[in-house]
Amino acid sequence: MEVSKKVLFIKDWILNYTKSMSKKAQSLVIGISGGIDSSVTSTLCAMTGIQTIVLTMPIKQISSQHDLSLKHEKWLKNKFKNVVSYTIELDEVFKSFQTKLSSFENDHGFANSRARIRMTTLYQVAAANNGIVVGTGNKVEDFGVGFYTKYGDGGVDISPIADCTKTEVWELGKELNILEEIIKAQPTDGLWDDGRTDVGQLGLTYQELEDAMNNQNSPHRSKYLEKRKLNLHKMEPIPVCKIPK
Repeated sequence: MEVSKKVLFIKDWILNYTKSMSKKAQSLVIGISGGIDSSVTSTLCAMTGIQTIVLTMPIKQISSQHDLSLKHEKWLKNKFKNVVSYTIELDEVFKSFQTKLSSFENDHGFANSRARIRMTTLYQVAAANNGIVVGTGNKVEDFGVGFYTKYGDGGVDISPIADCTKTEVWELGKELNILEEIIKAQPTDGLWDDGRTDVGQLGLTYQELEDAMNNQNSPHRSKYLEKRKLNLHKMEPIPVCKIPK
């Protein structure tokens, strides 16, 4: 599908989903990080004409990442009149959480907790605005290597770009005239104080991951499968103990 047609298809899909709900959503609630995925998704949401509530939710955020989210927020509001934005500082919430759980110190756990605190915030805002929470995960993250936080950024109501590879998301970003700074920025989940990138954590670029997903003979296939195996618990249904009748 041509990129211009894909933009319209996703926009219409979001709109049609809200219309199909038994109680029609009055707003679309989405967290923006200054990354390409959330920038594209929030723009597609705004294109529906439905009230789109974008949240920046800094937690010990690196200033350059937060600055990009604010720039996208400004760009979005200048372009669409149905966009409402809030910056919700979550530093104190996270600090209190971290203090209460200091006996269970674990860096990876606390990094994931940032994502889960943001998820809870999005759902509270959605509840107050008769809205639904819109996910920003792409196909590589959601169905390839499981590069997201379970019940964090993985906790959403709809996922408009989850069938798009990262390359396709970048193409959508260009079609939508997303800020060049965002398109060129190194992808990062923003959960670490040292600003580590997605490539640094995954050990492969998104182009290499996409090649490994689609090509069994890819030189990156074994590393991709290794990452995938570690995160399969996120992508498979929750194990349920079935009691015999």
